[in-house]
Amino acid sequence: LALAVSLSVLSHLVRSHRWHLLLQPMGYNPRLINSFFAVCIAYFMNLFIPKSGELSRAVSINRYENVPLNKALGTIITERVIDLIFLIFFTVIAITLQYDVLFGYVREKIPMTKLLVGLVILVLLVWLGAQWLKKAQHRYAQKARDFMRGLKTGMLSIAHVQKPGLFIVESLVVWLLYLASFFTATFALEQTAVIGFDVLIIGFVVGSFTFAFTNSGVGYYPLAIAGILSLFGIPETLGNAFGWLVWTSNILSIILLGFVAFIGLPLVNKK
Repeated sequence: LALAVSLSVLSHLVRSHRWHLLLQPMGYNPRLINSFFAVCIAYFMNLFIPKSGELSRAVSINRYENVPLNKALGTIITERVIDLIFLIFFTVIAITLQYDVLFGYVREKIPMTKLLVGLVILVLLVWLGAQWLKKAQHRYAQKARDFMRGLKTGMLSIAHVQKPGLFIVESLVVWLLYLASFFTATFALEQTAVIGFDVLIIGFVVGSFTFAFTNSGVGYYPLAIAGILSLFGIPETLGNAFGWLVWTSNILSIILLGFVAFIGLPLVNKK
């Protein structure tokens, strides 16, 4: 379990260095320790205030490295877009490896006719929503348009990275470290140590989605892990225990690193 946590911490360090690759074209070259502590503070803040980590990270690097707040936030948006692309990539791999089981479950729970009708309705709603966003003058619509433009800018800004190959490699390394951390954690329990990789990657993807789209997976992560693993014949109690083990160890490390970062940032920048 200690190795799993160590791999997770290492991913934060790689993420911090990857951030430099986005800041350097704008003329900023922060110290790695400051970037690392800013990333740790971001994870810490997300535990208590949903999605506050991005802002706190930008504020930290602005205070100690004089990177303008808007530029720092722009690079963080870029990171999030790239992370989403890699999450989708791993999702495709997971679905491909377990297509029969997952599709069989969906077909059993949702009749094909209803599924197709649902997909058509979803596509129609997305199209109507996009048309409304283009024309609406409501302030929420304007905010949504600004957000979408920010995403587009973030996706295109990778073209300005001086070392795009290294950026892509480090992005992949971050996600491989996440996966390795999850895989290593299975050896903490004798019963989960024998679970196949093709099943574990499904659990990893589901867990990643709960972390990304909830308040750091609070209350959802163990349930999601238990639910998805149960599709492959793993007892729900075991899946739940494993989910709590992985989630708790990660959260404790985030809290510890957060405290260290809050204390360490002023100290390492003391003049």
